[in-house]
Amino acid sequence: MKVLDNLVEKPVPTYAVPGPLGIKSWAEEDRPREKLLAKGRAALSDAELIAILLGSGTVKLSAVDVAKLMLQGVGHDLNELARQSVKQLCRHPGIGEAKAIAVVAALELGRRRKEADAPARPTITCSRDIYNLVRPNLMDLPHEEFWVILLNRANVVMRKVAVSQGGVAGTVADPKMIFKEALEQLASSIILVHNHPSGNRQPSAADLALTKKLRQAGDFLDLPVLDHLIYTDCGYYSFADEGVL
Repeated sequence: MKVLDNLVEKPVPTYAVPGPLGIKSWAEEDRPREKLLAKGRAALSDAELIAILLGSGTVKLSAVDVAKLMLQGVGHDLNELARQSVKQLCRHPGIGEAKAIAVVAALELGRRRKEADAPARPTITCSRDIYNLVRPNLMDLPHEEFWVILLNRANVVMRKVAVSQGGVAGTVADPKMIFKEALEQLASSIILVHNHPSGNRQPSAADLALTKKLRQAGDFLDLPVLDHLIYTDCGYYSFADEGVL
């Protein structure tokens, strides 16, 4: 008897259905951590920021998916999310106690920051402003320290940074470290400061040479050096005021 192949019922082939792709399989620029490093924190969505706190998802859900479900549960309202207890957060898939605590702690920090008054940042208008700004850091020191003050375009102080610390007779100021801080913070200009524990306000030959070198480097980087202040407990010397900058 001839069997007709076309009449024989053949089994339907089955294929394994892949599960959802994890974050590690995404393009690098789309992963929350890498995206934050490459584009800045403002480029991330709420879900992506929460995903960084979670660190991982589940077998079927990425950390971003878990974060999206959390947000959906509170109508995408971060204030409502901040009111959730650890127990309430643990009701979401992929959220255990440790992850819930991380989210609660982060939102509590945000609340405290909102309540705290932002300290007023001083504006530098003259050499006396510089002296008053660094006095708490350099007063009564028995050794030399070198500081750099970073300013924005309006001459508002962004931050002041201790670059090096030396002995009674001097300290080493590395230009690379000075401009590294300024470039990383996107400063528009800088002010140099170092102290003389001896009380002598006059610059040494090394002070003059270093100031010239740093001013030239700043001009090249479009990051001008506005002043170099020599601090003493009883007064100061301003390179800008003396016209030698």
